[in-house]
Amino acid sequence: MKKIPLFLSLLLAAFACGCKTTESNAPANGFVSLFNGKDLTGWKVPEGDNGHWKVVRGVIDYDALSEAPGEKHLWSEKAYQDFTLKLDWKIKRTTGFYDMPVVLPDGTYELGQDGKPIKHARPNADSGVYLRGVGKAQVNIWCWPIGSGEVYGYRNDKNQPASVRDGVTPSVRADRPVGQWNTFEITMRGEYLTVVLNDITVIENAHLPGVPASGPIALQHHGGMRNGEYSPASSLMQFRNISIKEL
Repeated sequence: MKKIPLFLSLLLAAFACGCKTTESNAPANGFVSLFNGKDLTGWKVPEGDNGHWKVVRGVIDYDALSEAPGEKHLWSEKAYQDFTLKLDWKIKRTTGFYDMPVVLPDGTYELGQDGKPIKHARPNADSGVYLRGVGKAQVNIWCWPIGSGEVYGYRNDKNQPASVRDGVTPSVRADRPVGQWNTFEITMRGEYLTVVLNDITVIENAHLPGVPASGPIALQHHGGMRNGEYSPASSLMQFRNISIKEL
C-alpha cells in the first residue's frame, strides 16, 4: 500500500478538526439552534450598526463599536416564555481598569469607615444576556470577583427584599480566565431563574419579581470608545453554540 506523506496526513487531520468545528453549533436533543454559525439569521441587527455585530469563523463577534444611533444590543427575533438557554461566551480581552466594589454573599457591598463601598481598580470587560426583553433581567458577564451569572438590575434594586438580592448573587465564581470559552445554561420558569456556569450552579431558583412573562433574548452591548480609547468595561465578546428549549 502506498504511504501517505506526513505533511498530507497532517493536512487531512487539520481538515477533519476544521469540519468538527463547523458542527459545534449543532444543538443538543430537544434544543433549537439560535445561531447557525454562518450569519445572523434569527437576530435583529441594530439599525445603523454598520457591521460591528458580525460572524467570524463560526462565532458571533462583537467589538463594542456599533454605530447604531439607538439601542445597540443584538436581540432575538422571537420572544420566549419559559425556557432553557445554552450558549458559549468568551471575553476577548479586557479594556482597562474599573473601580469594582466588593460584593458580599448577600448581594450588598462591603463598606468602609466612611459608609461608602470599598472599591479596587481591576481589569474589566462587560456584557451579558438579557432575558424576556428587559435589561433588568440580565445575566451578567464580566470580570468582577463575584463572578458572572449575577442579575445586576435586581441585586442593586434596594426596593427588592433581601431574599431577592441575595438570590441573584452568585454563590461561587465559576468564570474561566479572560480569553477562554465559558458555557451558560440559563433556565427561566415563571419568575424564577437558575444559572449554571461551566457546569457549576451559581444562581439557583432566584426570584425575579415583575419580570415580563415573555420577551426576546439579547446579547448586550456595553461601553465603546471614549476619547479614542475603549472605556474600561466594553463588550469585546464572542458567542457560539446558542440554542434554546422551550419548556
